[in-house]
Amino acid sequence: MHPETRSVTETYARGHDITVKEVPFENGVTSVKELEKMLSGEVACVVIQQPNFFGNIEPVDEISEKVQAAGATLIVKVNPMSLGVLRPPAEYGAEIVVGEGQVFGNPMAFGGPFLGILAVKNKYLRRMPGRLVGETVDNRGQRGFVLTLQTREQHIRRERATSNICSNEALNALAATVYLSWLGKEGIKELAEHCVTKAHYLADAISGLKGYELAWNTPFFNEFAVKCPVDPEKIVKSLVSKEILAGYPLGRAYPELKDHLLIAVTEKRTKKEMDDLLAGLEGLA
Repeated sequence: MHPETRSVTETYARGHDITVKEVPFENGVTSVKELEKMLSGEVACVVIQQPNFFGNIEPVDEISEKVQAAGATLIVKVNPMSLGVLRPPAEYGAEIVVGEGQVFGNPMAFGGPFLGILAVKNKYLRRMPGRLVGETVDNRGQRGFVLTLQTREQHIRRERATSNICSNEALNALAATVYLSWLGKEGIKELAEHCVTKAHYLADAISGLKGYELAWNTPFFNEFAVKCPVDPEKIVKSLVSKEILAGYPLGRAYPELKDHLLIAVTEKRTKKEMDDLLAGLEGLA
């Protein structure tokens, strides 16, 4: 899981006396063997990220099988862009799916803005916070949309409300809706394929440089970790001066990976930009 996600989860859980335990990783993905040891009737849920923080594809079928056998709920955090090529979480047993919709047509500006994505199975529908919109027909027989299944603090007793937040991400959601409408099903698939193809081109090229190697031999989407011959912090600092954002030094979140750099490649990156990064890395080795 993303280290910031873990930190926020632990903060919320502490106030409710919920114990949060982290499952170790093996070869860049969740260790199914360790997960199985930790599962019991006391486990409420298991949260995984797909692709995970390292960019790797988790063994979701094995994880889901173990979680369901223990009677726990499977929650999946997704990169929605990856769903253009990866299976939807519901197909492998996820009951709650969360994600970040910024990748759909919302440019970054000083760390934001963002729009959250939350989907649940029907049994959790009435416990969802926020504004739920349902389709209906008006008195003239025309198709329309209305707020429905609301349990907001403005409408019922405050202590029973599932939502008492009034921040509005509708503008970002609208931008994402327009973006998705423009792309269509085939467009999203094509965009996801661009991410995969470009990321693998760069990964193969970097692993061919002297001193650099991929951290794991695990399938990945558009992010991958590289073991570096020099301090990743030095790499990032040096290449920033050349207007290249090389990646994220994994030692900041995982001390045992202090010589690893996490690199992301989106559909926006050009071959020239990737080749410039390669030249910069080679010059530092």
